[in-house]
Amino acid sequence: MTRFNPWRNVRSRLLAIVLVALALALTIATLAFNVLVGRTTFRDENALLRTRAASELSLVSVQDGRLRFLPERADAVDSSLTWLFDGKTLVAGPRGPVLAAARTLVGERRRFTSPGQLDVRLYSVPVFSSGVRRGTLVTAISTAPYENALKLALFASAILALIVLAVVGTFVYFLLRSALRPVARMTAQAAAWSEHDLDRRFELGAPHDELTQLASTLDGLLDRLAASLRRERRFSAELSHELRTPLAKIVAEAEVALRREREPSAYQAALVVVLRNALQVARILDGLLAAARHEAEPHPARADAWQVAEDAIDAIAADAVERGIHLSGLPPAAPLSLAVDADLAERALQPVLENACRYSRSRIRVSVHQQGRTIVYLVEDDGPGVSGAEVEAIFEPGVRGAAGRAAQVEAGAGLGLALARRIARAAAGDVRAEPDGGGCFMVTLPAG
Repeated sequence: MTRFNPWRNVRSRLLAIVLVALALALTIATLAFNVLVGRTTFRDENALLRTRAASELSLVSVQDGRLRFLPERADAVDSSLTWLFDGKTLVAGPRGPVLAAARTLVGERRRFTSPGQLDVRLYSVPVFSSGVRRGTLVTAISTAPYENALKLALFASAILALIVLAVVGTFVYFLLRSALRPVARMTAQAAAWSEHDLDRRFELGAPHDELTQLASTLDGLLDRLAASLRRERRFSAELSHELRTPLAKIVAEAEVALRREREPSAYQAALVVVLRNALQVARILDGLLAAARHEAEPHPARADAWQVAEDAIDAIAADAVERGIHLSGLPPAAPLSLAVDADLAERALQPVLENACRYSRSRIRVSVHQQGRTIVYLVEDDGPGVSGAEVEAIFEPGVRGAAGRAAQVEAGAGLGLALARRIARAAAGDVRAEPDGGGCFMVTLPAG
């Protein structure tokens, strides 16, 4: 049983990323806010202490050689957090635990301090008389209200951050579910399709965002795959048909030869037919296997372009002589190199030469030249040629041109040119036909 893992869901991962990023941003914002509030509170405390110290200092005077508060202030001094020291002697101020902290500031310059064990903040101011320091004034305020306000601000900002996180998380969840709904639908559709549903598409309409663009791209890919699969199926069917004929001839010749005793010449003639058809089967299979191997595992190779042409010419020379066709080759002015294996290049060129030999009246000429980064083999004959409407159709498996359908022309099942183009394209090349003016085929392969 497969264990459920929520992190395998793209929506869950995206939601987690958004929530983590938002939580981090809210944490930073909350901390920054509380630090700012704390600094503002700290400045406010100091400003209040300075103001109070200045006010209290204005009420201090020297009487009988000692520091004293003016009468209007002296009555209330013991009820406020203000201490006046003449030297180190306490002149006025309340008793209690804060007094000890106030005594530590005696003799100091202007200084703020916050005793850790007390919820107060103190500020000391030196007292001068006639330019001589006579004592110290210490004022204090309770920090409890400020600390409570800071705690309240921290709590409120944390609660607000959690509310924002929950609201945004819920909104993002529904937004992601809505945005990814087409993907879920596409996944369900694709899971329900089989290799027989070649015409099924996602069909999300004209692209207007990334997901519909993805659907449109996948629909285009499915169109190309379906077309390729149809071609492969048709090619396989035609290949089976083409192989069936020579195999049937081999079987028939063997059965006839073995049915009764015959003269040695009759056996020899039967073996010639068997060999010719067996070689045809071998050429078809070898060509397809070579193309498949090159498509699956392309590897760097080099070959002499003219040597490939000579080998292909030699392969059909006997057939050309038998048909009374003059076969000639025009070598390049300088050596040319192919970037493909010589055997693969020959398998792409030979079916084109065989096709020319089949339809030519008296002559075939093969030439080689370089065009940019490709090597071009030009195969010309004086046959009926190819009409403009057939330049692509003749490369479809099983399709024969008008010349091949003529009664007086002995032609195959229309597989040779399709096989040649397949092999050439497997090597990043191509095979094309020029319309009219006699047979003219171009085999292009990458230059080395």
